[in-house]
Amino acid sequence: MAKQPGSVGSAALWMFVLSVLLFWAPLIGPFIAGFVGGRKAGTVGNAILAAILPGLLLGLALFFLASLFTGFPLFGVVAGAGGVTLAFAHIGPLLVGAILGALL
Repeated sequence: MAKQPGSVGSAALWMFVLSVLLFWAPLIGPFIAGFVGGRKAGTVGNAILAAILPGLLLGLALFFLASLFTGFPLFGVVAGAGGVTLAFAHIGPLLVGAILGALL
């Protein structure tokens, strides 16, 4: 039976929901979320896009909203940079799990 191509949107949604539910497991939680999202994505290209795109959007949103909500732009930039760093640290295991999930 041929593997049917999945959807980037549904894969990203699965990755997001499972990442939120498995936040207490630092490395294995994003890996499991990526694996399930990779299975939903269908192809490796869709899985990579589904893993990276939400992380980048979250990091950019944290960066800009932190400077918007604080009264001091410099403090907001520093706080936003911390959020971007956390988002990029989350992408690593998510991406590995997504690639493995799409391949299997």
